Amino acid sequence: MDSLGEVTNDVETFREVYGVVTSSTQQEWFTAHRDGINALYKLVIYSFEYDNELVVEMDGERYSVYRTFETSVDKIELYLEKKAGTE
Repeated sequence: MDSLGEVTNDVETFREVYGVVTSSTQQEWFTAHRDGINALYKLVIYSFEYDNELVVEMDGERYSVYRTFETSVDKIELYLEKKAGTE
């Protein structure tokens, strides 16, 4: 059900996107941890491939996107955490 009380059909769709994965920096980890976030990875992809998804699946594991940062006109960083509900 959406915010207007209308029934919605939430169906997950998947698509393959290529990017560069790195571990979170120490500073990112400490800042996120202070806010109760379990920061694990930074994923850099082309901006046009990101459509405000909240969940990313890598190697069969699901992660939540807790923050994004546009690094340039064509790239965006997705900061990922592992939490309940993304398994």
